[in-house]
Amino acid sequence: MTKDVLVSICGLQMMSDQEDNEPVEVITAGDYYKKNDKHYVIYDEVVEGFEGKTKNIIKLHENCVDITKRGITNVHMVFEKNKKNVTCYQTPFGSMMVGIDAKDIKIVEAENDISVKVKYALELNYEHLADCTIKMAIQSKDAGDFQLLS
Repeated sequence: MTKDVLVSICGLQMMSDQEDNEPVEVITAGDYYKKNDKHYVIYDEVVEGFEGKTKNIIKLHENCVDITKRGITNVHMVFEKNKKNVTCYQTPFGSMMVGIDAKDIKIVEAENDISVKVKYALELNYEHLADCTIKMAIQSKDAGDFQLLS
């Protein structure tokens, strides 16, 4: 895997009171490195309507996805299989308690790409909000088309 990567993140929230659950996808350039058997992906996120940016750091290792956001929004989310983690998510509109209960984590590593799929239950202020799926594809810029895990 090269240092310069393309990152695709696709998220879907299955909320029981909504019929049309549309996925949200972001594709951006980022930096990749591996240290102590952990994969790190770093990229900046711009939020429409706000000045500045949010720096995102994704750390991948066995049965764990760790996401840190610093900037317009601030949060440290840990997705650990069969474990619930609670964190404070700070946004420009205020803070909220977010619970993440990861049900399944799949990380598939190849020579020029890494695919990640996380299924989890999302809580907001200690109340179940949605069942969610995040799919990530991290790929060397010169490797070709993205292929997300199905």
